[in-house]
Amino acid sequence: MKKSLFIFAEIKPKTEHFEEAKAAIKDILSQTRSEQGCRSFNLFNSPDQSTLYLFEEWDDQNSLDEHYAQPYTMAVFKAYENWLAEPPRIIPLESAE
Repeated sequence: MKKSLFIFAEIKPKTEHFEEAKAAIKDILSQTRSEQGCRSFNLFNSPDQSTLYLFEEWDDQNSLDEHYAQPYTMAVFKAYENWLAEPPRIIPLESAE
């Protein structure tokens, strides 16, 4: 079985931009999930509405790089320059099985 690239991202928007930051990701969910190489792209939020989490599975690094190059992804990154309280924490993972 081909190994996947897993990404866990922790995103902390400024309080006043939480809903905008969440909506920005929700707006690109279907496009991202349709990308070649995207196996899974799921958004979660903390119960206190302070942090967003993305759990992603990609075929490989090239697929993820292509995702980052998409105009809709770059638009979210641009908006996040002003909306985030701190830089996102991106954690690459691999299966331990």
